[in-house]
Amino acid sequence: MKPASHDQDKQCIFDSFCKTVLRNEVRNYYAEVKRLRDKEISLSDISAQELVQLSTMDTYFATEHIFDVVGNDVFVSDIGIAEALRNLPERNRDIILLYYFLDLSDDEIGKKLNMIRSTVQYRRTNTLQKLKKIMEEEAHEHKKRNSGKK
Repeated sequence: MKPASHDQDKQCIFDSFCKTVLRNEVRNYYAEVKRLRDKEISLSDISAQELVQLSTMDTYFATEHIFDVVGNDVFVSDIGIAEALRNLPERNRDIILLYYFLDLSDDEIGKKLNMIRSTVQYRRTNTLQKLKKIMEEEAHEHKKRNSGKK
């Protein structure tokens, strides 16, 4: 066998292999498209009752409370947390909102509020304790009111 013939045989085998791979990939692609087409349903073919079950209602800003913190609007959707935050002094509330809602570090908050980092950290931890007490009191009062109704 001549060396050129051997190289040509290799080339033909590789060519055949590539064509087989491509043919199988095309087959797999068309099978996947057919499988998806069989599962999909057009929205125009869905009944009104099924459409209602699949739909959702957006509640953007419906129950959210907005706090202005150093020029940034912070949205709080939980009414209990929003009310507890309103009961805090503005500076302490700003620290909590900047740390937990805008993900700023104590150092970054200190720079924004012209405070040193340790003061920010001290106020943040104390304010969290106050928030906990406020929310526990509100939960206790709510529980009292609901137990009296039964």
